[in-house]
This record gives sequence, C-alpha cells and structure tokens, in this order.
Amino acid sequence: MKKIILSLITAILLIPMSVKADEGMWFLMFIERLNHRDMQKMGLQLTAEEIYSINHHSLKDAIVQFNGGCTAEIISKDGLVLTNHHCGYDGIAELSTPEHNLLKDGFWAANRADERKPSSLYVRFFVRMDDCSKRILAKVNPSMSEADREKAINAEIALIEKENNEGGKYTVSVRPFFQGNEYYYFVYQDYKDVRLVGVPPESLGKFGGDTDNWEWPRQTADFSMFRVYADKDGNPADYSVNNVPLQPKHYLPVNLNGVKEGDFAMILGYPGRTNRWMPAGGIEQNVKFAYPAWVEGAKTGMDNMKKYMEMSASLRLVYASKYASTANYWKNRQGMIDALSKAETSKSKAAQEAKFDKWANKAENKSKYGNVVATINKFYGLTNEKARHDNYLQQLFRTSALGPVGRTIGKQLDNYVKADATKRAILAPQIIEGATKFFEDLYLPAEKDILAAQLNLYATKSLGYNIAPMVKKIGDQNNNDFTKYVNSAVDLSLFSSLDKVKAFLQVPSQGMLDNDPLYVLSNDMLTQFNSKSDEIAKAQNDYGASFRLLVEGLRESKMGDIKYPDANSTLRLTYGKVRALPADKRNPVAINNYTTLDSQVKKYKKGDEEFDLPTKVLDMAKNKDYGRYGDKDGSLHINFLTDNDITGGNSGSPVLNGKGELIGIAFDGNIEAMAGDVIFDKKLQRTINVDIRYVLWVIENFSGAKHIVDEMTLVK
Repeated sequence: MKKIILSLITAILLIPMSVKADEGMWFLMFIERLNHRDMQKMGLQLTAEEIYSINHHSLKDAIVQFNGGCTAEIISKDGLVLTNHHCGYDGIAELSTPEHNLLKDGFWAANRADERKPSSLYVRFFVRMDDCSKRILAKVNPSMSEADREKAINAEIALIEKENNEGGKYTVSVRPFFQGNEYYYFVYQDYKDVRLVGVPPESLGKFGGDTDNWEWPRQTADFSMFRVYADKDGNPADYSVNNVPLQPKHYLPVNLNGVKEGDFAMILGYPGRTNRWMPAGGIEQNVKFAYPAWVEGAKTGMDNMKKYMEMSASLRLVYASKYASTANYWKNRQGMIDALSKAETSKSKAAQEAKFDKWANKAENKSKYGNVVATINKFYGLTNEKARHDNYLQQLFRTSALGPVGRTIGKQLDNYVKADATKRAILAPQIIEGATKFFEDLYLPAEKDILAAQLNLYATKSLGYNIAPMVKKIGDQNNNDFTKYVNSAVDLSLFSSLDKVKAFLQVPSQGMLDNDPLYVLSNDMLTQFNSKSDEIAKAQNDYGASFRLLVEGLRESKMGDIKYPDANSTLRLTYGKVRALPADKRNPVAINNYTTLDSQVKKYKKGDEEFDLPTKVLDMAKNKDYGRYGDKDGSLHINFLTDNDITGGNSGSPVLNGKGELIGIAFDGNIEAMAGDVIFDKKLQRTINVDIRYVLWVIENFSGAKHIVDEMTLVK
C-alpha cells in the first residue's frame, strides 16, 4: 500500500501545475519549472534556455526597460529599438518646436546622422537575477518594528548590490516579493545614448485620443522607434558623435504572417504594479476614497491645461506630455472604480479573509496569525479619509508645477543657501540647468489657473481629514476662491522666473527664501501630506507586519492560489492566445480579435483632434495600397487582441509567436477588465496590440522610410 501511495504522489508531482494559461506575470528564471510544458502545449517552440539564459544570448537580451517606465525591444543588429508612441512621447515633445513639430507631423531619420538625441533617455538591459530571500530574511525577526526591519534589510541590500555591481559596471536592484516574504536581486546594464529614429504623425500615433483610450475596437499606430548607441567597444557611454550603434546580444526577427484566433502569444516586459494580494479594506478604500479624489484632481488639472493648449501650438507642446499622462491615468482610475464595483471585488476578498480568519484563529495558528485580519481592517478604517486627502494633494502636485516647489527647485535653493562657498560653486550650475528646464516646461498664466483650481478642489472636497493650515486660512478668508492669492503669490515669488532664480544665486538669503509666499504655501501642503498622527503611525507599522503575515498565511493555508509575485517593474513573461472579446454592441461580430484600415477610415472625422487622418492614408485605403503587408483576407490589419496578463509598464512590450518572432506591440488594456491590477478576469481581460505589419506599412509605404525596414530581419 505504501508503494502505491508513493507512486500516486510521484505521479501527481509530475503533473504540470494547474494554472490559467493567460493569467500570470512570471519570473523568467522559473519558466522551466513552472510554465514551459504548459507553454509548449499552447504553441511555444523555444526551450526555456532560449528564453532566459545567463551564459548564452536569449530572448531576454532583446527586451529593455525604456526610460524607467515602459518596455521596448531590439529589432535589428544595429540596436534599433521599438516601443509605443506614448512611451517616446516625452522625448519627441522635447525635440519638437512649433516650426518643426515632430509629434504632430511625424519624423523619420534619413540616415544615422539625422537621428536625434533627447536630453535624458535611457534603456536598461536585464543581465541576470537570483534569489536572496534566505540571506535577507536571516537578518530580521518578528519582534522588530517595521522601521528596524527595514533598516536591517536595507543594510543587507546595500551589501548585495555592492557585491554584484562589478565596480559600478552594473545597476543592481534588490526587490521584495509576496509582500516581503521573498527577495530577489536583479542585475542591469544601462545605456544612456538613445536617439530618436522615427515616429508616425500624431493623427496615427494617437488616433482615437482620450475617447478610444482603454477601449476596443482600436485603430492606433501606437509606436515609435529609437536606436541605442555605445562606445566603439559596445559599452555604455554618454552621448558622443563618436559613439556607434549598439550590436546587441540578441534582436527579434519580425514575422509577416499575421495572427488568427487561438494562436499562441507571449509577452515579455516590465509590468509596473499589480496588487492581487490587496486586502478587501484596501480595495474599498481605493474605490470609495482614493480613486474618486484622483479622478477629480486629474480632471481639474486637465481642464485647465487644455484651455491653454488650445490657444497656440507652442503651448500645446509645453503641456502635451503632462496632459497625455494625466488623461491616461484619469480614465484608468475611473475604469478601476467601475470595474471593481461591478465585480464586487472587495466583497469576494472579504469572504476569503473571513475564511482565513477562522483558519488563523485555530489553536495551532492563533499566536502567529490570529490578529492579522483585525489589524489590517483597523488600519484602513483609520486612513480612509487621509487617503482621500492625499489623493487630492497628489493630483495638485502632479498637475501643477508650482505646487510642489518646496520639494523640487525650492529644496535645491535651500541646500544652496546652507552650503559653503565651495559647495555653492558646484551647486549653482546644476540649479541653473534644472531651473532652465523647469521654466521651459511651464507657462505662468496657465500655472496660476491650475494651482488656484486645485487649491479650491482640495479645500472644498477634502472634508474628512484636516487640510493644510495655510490653505484653510486662505480659503476661509476668500470663500475658497484662491485666484487672487495665487496671482499675487506667484508674482512676488522668486519661483516666477529664471532671472529671479539666477539673482537669488548671486545674493542668497535664507530669510528671502523662507518668506517666499509660494515656497511657504508649498511647504505647508507638503508638511500636511507627509504628516501622520501617532495613532496612524502605529497602525501603519502594525499593518505592514500583518499584510506580510496575511500573504504568508494565505500561501501556507492554500487559500491564496496565486503562484506568481505581484508586478513591480521587474522583467516578466506572460503567455496566452490571440483571443476575441465576447460580441457586444460595440463589437457586433463573432470574431473581433482584430481591426483594419477600413474600420479606421470609418471613424475618420475631418479636422477632429482625435479622429482626423492624413489625406494620404485615406487615398491608400481607398486604393487598397497595402504593399506586402496586407493580410490574406485582403485587408490591412491594424490592432489585434490577446488574452495576455499585462499592466502599466508593459506598454511597448513585444508580442511574440511560439518561435520568438515579433508579431505585435502591446499598448493597452480594455476598460471592461480595468480591475485587472487587483483581480484577473479570465473572461474579459485582454491586451490590445499593434499588428507589426501595420507598423511596417506606416514606416515603408506611408512614410517612405524603407531603409529602416531593410535593417530588420523579416520572416515570411
């Protein structure tokens, strides 16, 4: 009998883990153990070693983190980089002028010398990762406060980073997973000479604008191209005319065969943040307190930016990037509210926690887990109103350049005043450089309106938690109309012009800085934002330990069945299939996994900011001028759907077939599954991708830049 039982156990262990093929953001180092057999059944033709290898080139060597917030891929032997239009937006806006607006008109470098360098743009290559959980967790114990625990962990992290950076050659990052129950270190190499190669006109790159954002069907050329440069030996180097295109360890071949329903699709990228272990109280706090304030604050900032953007092309460029970023998350957060409410996510989480609480209070578990759920719920009860308050202030700081001066340029000036003459000589040029950039990115009349409107919103809507004392005083004296005060404060402030900042550097005065009305107002808000009562501070400490125990306990009890860690901007792989959404009034066809150029033309509205199209596109669509990129069905495919599990940070990620060939670029999720950062919806969650054939059609046929396509490896 024992032999039979042992045989059964062995057989069970040999069965692949039962995971949903389309759910999960997986570590590459565990693909062989956790996912490879499942992926093979779905269509993968690569070995695990061909996806992730330390000793040989592999797919991971072609995937880069783009400027710290997006993903990109290397698609030629000469370091050509492909990412999303919205990922390159900041750099392209910086290189644009009203006379030569690259965002509006598009741009394709005629040769390498014509490629253009934004001031600050980098890509990060992933070298390797390893588990350091035992080493780090050996330094802590349950009796530590969260502050002492963090101090001990940070000390060990510093040692690990120093041991692995090879004298500064690499950037090393140690990150917590499963809420601090595991730790891994990641080794990266950064390249800072990254130049713009090309971008389609905004009418294609942002087709659909805010209206279509997070929606399906889509018809968007959401891509841009850059190139990585290195020194003659292939090492990272600051910008120089002597630098040469990087010869990468691996680059992605481009497949021209297109996709069909059910085809295997995998995505590698740097997803930013998911919270799938978030307790019910956290979801409830976001839905009812934090996100509504975020949405209101974002909309207030957008409305005031938009008013000035419509006045001139130069002002549109000043605020284009900030407006686009704000609008993206404004719609995202409203979608999160709607999706989490509709799915009753907090209710299902609360049911799981109630079940866990019974397990936790069994005799054998009580000493460790007994108070976990109660402690977590107490924390959220104490911080709901503060979450609302903080989100109003966060949006003020994000949309107003003047609101946070106390922690930006004001902090620099404070350090300058307190420095000796030697230190000042070093700081002065740095401050001037930063201040020059600061004033280039704002327009004072607009900034006055944005700040006044955000102060009004903050003072009138954040009612359950004390607002900043100075804001309250000004509001009480002016019936919460901050226009007059803001206008006067800005006019008197040294933060109103570059010349005033330069004059201050010549004759620095602590008294002048400390009495600057804008500086005082900013610091008042920042102090209130960062402050917390002793009660909240203790609850926060207890919450940190309890959340970690909740995740540990859910895994130990098998009530939590998530086998992959939450996203945190580390490289992950997700796999699934090309998969249509269920038919509805917007998608009234049985198979709606793709859109075409014809469907884009149907949305065309002449002169409309979001739905205008170049005349050449209309003519090419009419003549079915698709070149070699048309599908066998006789149309030109633009975007397509897969059921991959992605989130913010995956923007620009490559969509790959089973051979590791590029078939598309991920750029968005769908509004129906906006709760995906918290709970995966197997029925509705989709990734919206640009068909790679459309990318090449825009470059070669529409833009006439065939020389760029020619340096890629095309597979037919």
